[in-house]
Amino acid sequence: MFNFLKKIVGDSNDRVVKQLTPIVDEIEALEGEYKALSDEQLSAKTADFKARLADGETLDDFLHEAFATVREAARREIGQFHYRVQLIGGIVLHQGKIAEMKTGEGKTLVATLPLYLNALEGKGCHLVTVNDYLAKVGAGWMGPIYHRLGLSVGFIAHDYSALFDPAYVDPDANQEDQRLVHWRPCARREAYAADITYGTNNEFGFDYLRDNMVVELNQLVQRPLHYAIVDEVDNILIDEARTPLIISGPSQESSAEYKNFARLVPMLKASSVTPDQVKKDGIEPDGDFMIELRSKGIQLTDEGIAKMERALGIPENESLYDPKYYQLTHFLDNAMKAQFIYHRDHDYVVENGEVVIVDEFTGRKMPGRRWSDGLHQAVEAKENVAVKQENVTLATITFQNYFRMYKKLGGMTGTAYTEREELGKIYNIDVVVIPTNRAMVRQDLDDQIYRTEQAKFNAVLHEIKDMQTIGRPVLVGTTSVETSERLSNLLQRNGVKHAVLNAKQHEREAHIVAQAGRMGSVTIATNMAGRGTDILLGGNPDGLIEEILDRKNIKIEEATPEQIKEALTEARQVTENERKEVLELGGLHIVGTERHEARRIDNQLRGRAGRQGDPGSSRFYLSLEDELMRRFGPMDRVKGIMERLGVEDDVPIEARLINRSIEGAQTRVEGQNFDYRKHTVEFDDVMNKQRTIIYADRRAILEGQDMRERILQMIGEEVSALIDQHLPEAEGEEWDTEALLRAVRTIDPLLPADITPESLLEMPRAEVEALLLEQIEDDYVAREEAIAPENMRYVERRMMLGAIDRQWIDYLTGMEDLRQEIGMQAIAQRDPLLEYQRNAYSMFDELKHNIQRDIVYQILPVSFQYEAYMRQVVAEQQQRLAQAQHAGETEEQAKSAKTVRKPAAAKIGRNDPCPCGSGKKFKQCHEGREGELFALLQANASSAVSTPPTPAAAPAQPAQSAQPPSVSAQLATGGSGLARPAQPNVPRGRAVPPAATPPASANNAKSGNGKGGKVAPQAQRGKVKK
Repeated sequence: MFNFLKKIVGDSNDRVVKQLTPIVDEIEALEGEYKALSDEQLSAKTADFKARLADGETLDDFLHEAFATVREAARREIGQFHYRVQLIGGIVLHQGKIAEMKTGEGKTLVATLPLYLNALEGKGCHLVTVNDYLAKVGAGWMGPIYHRLGLSVGFIAHDYSALFDPAYVDPDANQEDQRLVHWRPCARREAYAADITYGTNNEFGFDYLRDNMVVELNQLVQRPLHYAIVDEVDNILIDEARTPLIISGPSQESSAEYKNFARLVPMLKASSVTPDQVKKDGIEPDGDFMIELRSKGIQLTDEGIAKMERALGIPENESLYDPKYYQLTHFLDNAMKAQFIYHRDHDYVVENGEVVIVDEFTGRKMPGRRWSDGLHQAVEAKENVAVKQENVTLATITFQNYFRMYKKLGGMTGTAYTEREELGKIYNIDVVVIPTNRAMVRQDLDDQIYRTEQAKFNAVLHEIKDMQTIGRPVLVGTTSVETSERLSNLLQRNGVKHAVLNAKQHEREAHIVAQAGRMGSVTIATNMAGRGTDILLGGNPDGLIEEILDRKNIKIEEATPEQIKEALTEARQVTENERKEVLELGGLHIVGTERHEARRIDNQLRGRAGRQGDPGSSRFYLSLEDELMRRFGPMDRVKGIMERLGVEDDVPIEARLINRSIEGAQTRVEGQNFDYRKHTVEFDDVMNKQRTIIYADRRAILEGQDMRERILQMIGEEVSALIDQHLPEAEGEEWDTEALLRAVRTIDPLLPADITPESLLEMPRAEVEALLLEQIEDDYVAREEAIAPENMRYVERRMMLGAIDRQWIDYLTGMEDLRQEIGMQAIAQRDPLLEYQRNAYSMFDELKHNIQRDIVYQILPVSFQYEAYMRQVVAEQQQRLAQAQHAGETEEQAKSAKTVRKPAAAKIGRNDPCPCGSGKKFKQCHEGREGELFALLQANASSAVSTPPTPAAAPAQPAQSAQPPSVSAQLATGGSGLARPAQPNVPRGRAVPPAATPPASANNAKSGNGKGGKVAPQAQRGKVKK
């Protein structure tokens, strides 16, 4: 029915492709004209396009010309020419959509078109892929195109960044791969400043977080996020969408409880029913706990709770879930997940005494990445390896939230259409299926379903042996490392030569895939998502050079260019001959050992065969014991058919109806996973909005925005709050002027001694506030004059950054705890999301208040510490000047000078502000010219150092309780700012109007004050302290 309707109304994807046809025609019409251009004329096109942009044209106005330029540059530089379908893909990417292109259709080359066009705006473009190798190879491969057209190309990896430079040769790179040798190391900021930057999703995300932790503007590496193309977009934006990027630091201490609970939880027994069955069918659970596999959740039954309470020694009149045992439940939950949900060689591997996570979709090891919230420590305790210290989160963001910040986002992959609904709703991105350059002729055979898993693997073995006998290459796809090893052992016992591609063979991955199309080869691999390497029928000749040289007893490192060229020629002949034979045999054959819960993962595996019109075939082997079949498949129906027909274990059922039923089960699972991710986005959006506010304001501070007025306004708000607290307006309430002054002196240690509790009692409330604010502002001005206004601005920025960083870390920890606890709200019949939002907004208000208090109560005390630091600098300069003046003297002259040498003061840092007051860093100003600096400081010594102009004869030092431990600890700490606070009810400083009535005298003070003070005229707020 659906196909019939498509014939009538047409396919929406076809309509989109047809709409792009006129643009493609325009591009192809320029082919002859651009071929006739000289190299200089072709390169000059870039400057021409930029000039046209400056004159008001848009990128779309000259898209066809820009694409034609890149097309011709690619032909000249790398010998490749964009096909018509690749031009369509480039236009789709430029429009901020996802281009679904089959394996082997040249996505790397396609990306050069929109990257060049959008880079003309000068705002930077990013190409995001899944691993460092693919990023470096792709950038180095396409680099000559960009270089020809005058654009710079950067590459970022973990602890490495470089610029593409054809004149540079990296001596440590593989000299046989020209894509890897022309990378000149550079600063990370320089790599991001390139017109086009290639890198991985992890590095882009982590650099964003690190940028929001720096304390100086010149420490930023990224520019504002403008345009990105995400390669393997379904893997990054779907599979890893919920993966949080976390920058963490060690917490105060770790706990031995992980190992204690790792010993306790194995005694628990799993229930035979699921939480869904309990909820929907009312089945009473047996066992000690129930597992929800889809969400990886685990829940103790009443029997399990009682068992753990006895094991932990909890009294009978108390519960495991009492607040006092909160920490124990945290350890218990993680220990149960580690024991019963996260399995070795499936979710992780143990290497060199460390637990290494395995990506559930690609089978890749992810060294360095750790599960959060104590789960990784629980797994370490389970495996009896060293339990590393727990970490506290310093900064975090999910890929979903990071990539939604780009102004324009495109993506490319071989399989995204089945996830188009999720990509549209979460990222607002459409998916367009690009036609193949040559017709697809691969044959996808019906699934074969066996009763038992053993029978299924036996059938897979026979299929592989049959194919290897005739010389046809086979790629076997599995869904886990465990399955790969099981099948590998089976093949070894039967004498079948093969290669294994999984998390434990990561280093050999590229070589194995490149040769998987050779005659008689058998390759076992966890699902092929994100592999990024095409399988060429007959093999890849570049990968055979070393093998050919070895047969001649020549090491590739010692081979001459002539020997390498000869080996390459031989390799090409070998692969071409094998290609012809493999084509005659039917091409690459794909064997799937089970269906994945996502259709696109199965499609990715199938897509390895039949590239660029090559023949090929695929078949999946299933059993009724497979996880997907047990959880969602039509198992009962199929089992009934087999029993009625009397089917033996080794006889499969093969029918298109069953195929459709399985795909229907996959569709349901995809829908459920989408619901989970969508639900996660709703929770993440709460903190994402708050993160955006904090980070945006933090950037304003870094960019030098004057914070003086904001800080004075914060002080005004705090003083107003103190007035409300200690000088109530309510009738019958007594004023506590002593407590008020105690708090204000904490803010301003320079407050004159003649402002006393008694003197304030004689003044109206408004005049008290006006007096205090005016005095604080006068003292603030005095501090500015004492250390110079530009240095005060420096102190302000560092103080604000430090305050928000400290509070933001505490806030993130609180939000993690809230997320863990909020699930309990559903038990109380309340919406967890609404409760989470309500609590999160309340916590964010508290965060802003805490940051403001930090700044208000520390800004003036820290200015004293900075002044002391400047005194140390001047003392050191005086010593250096004295030493310089006496250089070259005779011993007698030196003695007559009677120079007294004092211990050297602490040195000024090269990145600290220069004491001369220029606002520049010391290294950029007076480093090496200390004598000149000293003369300048000496001229101003009377006002700037010797006798700082303060209202008091000698500046009062701030109370010790208000002082940070040191200048360096306070000023070198990064942090963030706040959104501008609301205006206080009473304007700060001199703007406060005088009171309408004169101050009350002692004679009209009411009795009952306790200090002879004034009683406020309205409701009570507090008693005066004696």
